Amino acid sequence: MIKLNRAELRDKIYACFLGKNIGGTLGTPFEGRREVLDVKGFNSEPGNPLPNDDLDLQLIWLNAVMNNGRNINERVLGEYWQTFITPFWNEYGVGKGNMARGLIPPVSGEYENDWKHSNGAWIRTEIWACLNPALVEESIRYGYMDACVDHGKGDGTYATIFVAAMESAAFAVSDIRELINIGLSKIPEDCRFYQYIKTVLDMYDSGKTWLETRNKITDMALADEELGWFQAPANVSYVVIGLLYGEGDFKKTLITAVNCGDDTDCTGATAGAILGILKGTEIIPDDWKAYIGDKIVTIAVNRGACRVPATCTELTDIIMEMHKMMLLGKNAEVYDGETETPAKDVENYKGKAFSEELAKRGNYFFDMDFVLTRIGIDFDDKPSISPNGEIGIKVTVTNKIVSQKHYGVRFVLPSGWTVSGKKDMYVKNKKHEYGHGTVSENYTIRAGDTVEAKNRIIIEITCEGHSDTALVPLVILG
Repeated sequence: MIKLNRAELRDKIYACFLGKNIGGTLGTPFEGRREVLDVKGFNSEPGNPLPNDDLDLQLIWLNAVMNNGRNINERVLGEYWQTFITPFWNEYGVGKGNMARGLIPPVSGEYENDWKHSNGAWIRTEIWACLNPALVEESIRYGYMDACVDHGKGDGTYATIFVAAMESAAFAVSDIRELINIGLSKIPEDCRFYQYIKTVLDMYDSGKTWLETRNKITDMALADEELGWFQAPANVSYVVIGLLYGEGDFKKTLITAVNCGDDTDCTGATAGAILGILKGTEIIPDDWKAYIGDKIVTIAVNRGACRVPATCTELTDIIMEMHKMMLLGKNAEVYDGETETPAKDVENYKGKAFSEELAKRGNYFFDMDFVLTRIGIDFDDKPSISPNGEIGIKVTVTNKIVSQKHYGVRFVLPSGWTVSGKKDMYVKNKKHEYGHGTVSENYTIRAGDTVEAKNRIIIEITCEGHSDTALVPLVILG
């Protein structure tokens, strides 16, 4: 059991969001400038932080958890996106537009999304880490649910898993290099994002300067036309550059990250948040604390329709209260004694179980929970179709209540459409194994002569002898 001292935990969470505000304010005036910068301090008026969507969006996720408990999922977050988050730019706009057309997350983040490798998700991970301190697997699970809504299976999602792992582990691990190793252990070694972070580590270990390392990463990004502007592999690399070359000094770390250029409000904000979790308020210089203050200033959320904390203090108090729910039954507790983080628990922070599970899913995958079952839908290609065309899907049924079950499968289709595939599934547990059985079947959906812009399909899955009916909605675009 990981035991976290209450006062120390509160100080780290407060420092996380104070550091977030400081770094965001430091970097915002230079956002989008891709050259090497020469920032030495703040370029805004003292007394207030600058507004930043990096923090704004996390306040909406806080509302989602407050209203729905810890069993939220990507579909819940998607609905909060559409109701409470105002911007329509970049991946935010693509994700919201796809959901408005009926595409369910994470398909909403994958379909026709040129911004899925961008920065919109890893910048909003602190809420998941602070709600799940020292619980790395929980933090990355929530981070994935968040990121996939507008990034699908892009590098923006891998970046989120990496940063969320680092931030959650920072409540128990004090070494920056070890945090980076924990983050890397959570993502596939063959993905582009992994290669960028590994390049930073190799350059650092070989004695290169921060500027040489920055230029190497920037050259890699400019040579990769698919990534485009404001992309995650390079910008998270800039955060790591700041953390490594900053040598634990708060000002040096943030200034180094920001001077790498590009999405400077994001890089400065995340570097500040990570150092805040690592060391608490003692690492933040008094003059920078005074310059920013305690306020939260928003720009990208509908404040009138949800509760938005007015200060970092209020935000911290809410999160501390929510630990009673979030940590119940988990391997961590908050108490008034000394912090205890057993070595075996820290070593267990590493591992690719989550990313390996993610790798088994196609790019156009979503799942839904019901009483008896979890239903997974995996399109063999993007969910669009032409008249008389066809698309394949794999339907996976997993028992949630352990026993052998016989399921009936029925498709409700638009007029003139047809489907081929088995009309029943028999789910049983493996021999000598007490577990939740799973079975998958492939189906081919064929369109008729008429295809609308939005074509709705319902998959009805029933179980002999049970009243629960799983109704899975599909939208295939014309």
